[in-house]
Amino acid sequence: MEEFIGKLWHNWVTKAAGGHYPDAAVKLVEVEKTAGILFRAFGGDPGLNVAAATFDTHGARRGWLQRLAGSGEKVAQARRDAETLRLPPEIAAFPDAALNRDLYLWLAALAACDVSPRRGWLIRNQHATLAVLERYPGLKPRYQRLVAAHLATRIDPEKMLPDEAAQENALRAALLEPGSVTGLPPLNSIKAKPPQPVLLWLIAADEAAVAPPLTSPDSEHLPPEGSSQTDARQEAHKAEQVEKPDNKNPMLAMFRAESLPTWAEYVRVNRAFDEDENPDAQNAARDLDQLSLTQDGDTSKSRVRFDLDLPSAAEDDTPIGPGIALPEWDYRKEVMQEKHCLLQPMLAQDAEPAPLPGRLVATAKKLRGQFAALAPQRRWLKAQPEGPELDLDNCVRNQADRLSGHTPEAGGYLAQARCERDLACLLLADLSMSTDAPISDSHRIIDVIRDTLLLFSEALTATGDRFGIYGFSSLRRQNIRFHLLKDFHQRYDAAARGRILAIKPGFYTRMGAALRQAASILAEQPASRRLLLIITDGKPNDLDIYDSRYGIEDTRLAVHEARRLGLTPFCVTIDHEAGAYLPYIFGPAGFCVIRKPEELPRRLPLLYAQLTRS
Repeated sequence: MEEFIGKLWHNWVTKAAGGHYPDAAVKLVEVEKTAGILFRAFGGDPGLNVAAATFDTHGARRGWLQRLAGSGEKVAQARRDAETLRLPPEIAAFPDAALNRDLYLWLAALAACDVSPRRGWLIRNQHATLAVLERYPGLKPRYQRLVAAHLATRIDPEKMLPDEAAQENALRAALLEPGSVTGLPPLNSIKAKPPQPVLLWLIAADEAAVAPPLTSPDSEHLPPEGSSQTDARQEAHKAEQVEKPDNKNPMLAMFRAESLPTWAEYVRVNRAFDEDENPDAQNAARDLDQLSLTQDGDTSKSRVRFDLDLPSAAEDDTPIGPGIALPEWDYRKEVMQEKHCLLQPMLAQDAEPAPLPGRLVATAKKLRGQFAALAPQRRWLKAQPEGPELDLDNCVRNQADRLSGHTPEAGGYLAQARCERDLACLLLADLSMSTDAPISDSHRIIDVIRDTLLLFSEALTATGDRFGIYGFSSLRRQNIRFHLLKDFHQRYDAAARGRILAIKPGFYTRMGAALRQAASILAEQPASRRLLLIITDGKPNDLDIYDSRYGIEDTRLAVHEARRLGLTPFCVTIDHEAGAYLPYIFGPAGFCVIRKPEELPRRLPLLYAQLTRS
């Protein structure tokens, strides 16, 4: 009964306190795509991701009902930095859901027109507001409705201290007439509190808002491949870096001998180890205002680690040559770093020649029959100067021309000519560790990729098109592995099938360097049409800064370089979150998302037929 009454009281007092309307709430995941499209359409940086902002304690004055209910202490406000546009994970500030949704769209437009990010918070937001209203006057009625609704929720200046009231009046004037306020009056009173958050404005980007990766130079721990993908459903956390405490066991100071269990109290249970993950860690982090992070050098010095991702030289694939130095684009400095990466071509070791697996024989036979129609065919050419047969139609026409006094056309023979498909295709497959993930009880993504490469090769063998197949993975910029599965000058035979069947998942996805090498190989092929197909299951990433916007920008530039060479890059992915980054990398028509990975072997050859259709 007490719990039931307490719940009723909490619901009533929270609703009476105002400032939050759960029935009209709009979540970021519902408008993430719309806000992202609007942000880019209004001229915002197309490389920014849309993600959730943190809830921060603002310290401003609250109404007595809010203090009684314990609500309104924290607020999530929009901000942007070099890589992310962060919007509130949920907006329920107004009783009308349409207004809450409009606030999301307004914040996206404001971030796109943030023309002076280095200026102060007050001036910056006023200038951005003026820029939005000047460029897109159709947003003015919507902005005015949002301002009126927001001002109605703010505390009346008459209920504040004089210093606070002066700042509140200045903020209200800045919202009603952007550009009219040049600064906020100072707070001289000791009891004065900072102004209430302005939900229609951006706050200054806090570099510590997202916890930075703390890695030491000698650290050998490799995080899961593709583990740092960010979307609107993941929450950011405020963090600060602190020094490691000297006392490794601070709780020993509170040790009491009577806390030891007796023999009768001993029970055999599964004990947790230091390496075990705490299932409540995420909830605990969400409740903290700020995370404190420190580097613990004991991890790599006091433990013996076996990195299963690093095979010995005797068990690894065979390298071909000393490696190829390739450039990499640093978007932050806008500099192409020459010879920044080392790509190592490799050949599968001990890959025995193998026949096509029996489970694929029927599908391969069907595909060969379908693709045989694309194979070059002989056709008769009329009115040729020489040939094995007479062109009767042209002979009759020439005789009629002579009788009428006209000069007959030259050529009265039929000749056969072969219509060649002047086309070359390079298929580049992502072989990173994430492809080891299962998609069913009996299949992994890498198994689907193997079947895809085999069926794709069977289909193209029927057309006679020139093609090459390569795979790639990476472990930082000095170890980019480029696997040769079938070269353009090699036949697709049992040896090529053996190399395809021998591929193994491992490492990470430094896609830019692999794309540059693949484009260089394909550009050397003598063909009028050259198609560069990429199969992947996630976004570009690696252990270093490549697992961020850095990798996306480098891959995007590599795609542009391939297009300048006259190639046609096209990405086929099974990543359901690809819509957040692939349009920026490959363009809206440069990729395809396969929702069911098991359909990839059957759909890729048909997709190839569509892409190469004359």
